[in-house]
Amino acid sequence: MATASTHWAATEFEQLDLGDARLNKRARILMERFAADPMASIPKASLGWSETVAAYRFFDNDSVDWRTLMEPHWQQTHQRMTAHPVVLCLEDTTELDFNGQETKGLGPLSYEAQRGMYVHPTYAVTPERAPLGVLNAWMWARTLKNEDGQRGGPKESLRWIEGYERIAEMAPALADTRLVYVADREADLMPLMARAQQLGTPADWLVRAKHNRCLPEGDKLWARTTEGVPLGEITFQMPARKDVKARPVRQQLWALRLELPAGKGATVTATCIVAREVGAPPGATPVEWRLLTNRTVANDREVVVLIDWYRARWEIEMLFDVLKNACRVEALQLGTIEKLERALALFMVVAWRIAYLMRSGRTCPDLDAALFFDPDEIHSAYLLNDHDVPDKPRLNDVLRLVARLGGFLGRKSDGEPGVKTIWLGMKEIYVAAKTMGKLRDRANAKNCV
Repeated sequence: MATASTHWAATEFEQLDLGDARLNKRARILMERFAADPMASIPKASLGWSETVAAYRFFDNDSVDWRTLMEPHWQQTHQRMTAHPVVLCLEDTTELDFNGQETKGLGPLSYEAQRGMYVHPTYAVTPERAPLGVLNAWMWARTLKNEDGQRGGPKESLRWIEGYERIAEMAPALADTRLVYVADREADLMPLMARAQQLGTPADWLVRAKHNRCLPEGDKLWARTTEGVPLGEITFQMPARKDVKARPVRQQLWALRLELPAGKGATVTATCIVAREVGAPPGATPVEWRLLTNRTVANDREVVVLIDWYRARWEIEMLFDVLKNACRVEALQLGTIEKLERALALFMVVAWRIAYLMRSGRTCPDLDAALFFDPDEIHSAYLLNDHDVPDKPRLNDVLRLVARLGGFLGRKSDGEPGVKTIWLGMKEIYVAAKTMGKLRDRANAKNCV
């Protein structure tokens, strides 16, 4: 049976070249299986024992480089970026905890006793938060600390700088698209800003400030920025987080263009933005963001644009959530870190696809559902919800039906479904669509007798 996964996976991996046609075919099959049921184990996702063995043999193949495996998706992401005037390139790191597993090559995590690895992708999204794909990634395990408490290997901070350099390298080929490097506090690195300035800033950068830097005049960066009357205000809805309810937030805005000391008499020209909440509810911690960027701002509207771009950084957190909780990558038992890297390369694309479906349903609700799902999947969504199939099903309608199967109630106050209910619902859809295909194949076989 051809599934929707088959359609998009074939396109996404059309340019895959692992040096062997059999490996190319196996990689596409694995992608189709993982996308159809991301929460399934490798044996459960595979169709039978022989396919399970072939899957493990693929991950055990040292000739398969995970970067080559992701290259077609990187190319497709690059192509999708050309259609947009602004693309936000989100950078962040997440740790994967494989504690308790006998996997070779893993290292300590936040706590020295933990065992796992780190993943640091660059995730391309539009300012409207439509996910375009993963642009590049780093995967590594830390070494143990020595007797002096020092850890060997390259500094992890270099990955933030290298991430900007890779984005800067893409800029000339995307002349009609403004690239914006967006990252959280860990990227508040003077070497990164200096490197961008040295390259001529081919891509903009926007990072959350971590350091309240001393200025040559003796005062501090954040105090200097908030001197005087605010430029304006911004109001938005802060989404719910663990143990924290969603609530409206009103912030006052300041912005200051200045020269930041970069060492040895050098400076970096930057704009500091402070967004400080006023009127926070009793007991709530006021929301305050301090941002640094190469861009200039002339008024409060331009500050609001940059804050909105920074708030889009949440999309990479959602990618990590899907990777860990939908794809359940921390449950993989593959024996070595190299095998894990090959599997993670595929699952990062699957995680993007799930996020892409969710956002497309919100931003382009009237699109034809047939562009995203095959006929059996569409019929399954309506059948399992006891609804008749319309002549031309809308994407948003089908996604809401899928999400209902995953626990989404669909009340007026519930808004649009999130990634979790969509991936849970897709499991039900895949089983139903597969059953419909099998029944049809049997009926056709009998008719041919």
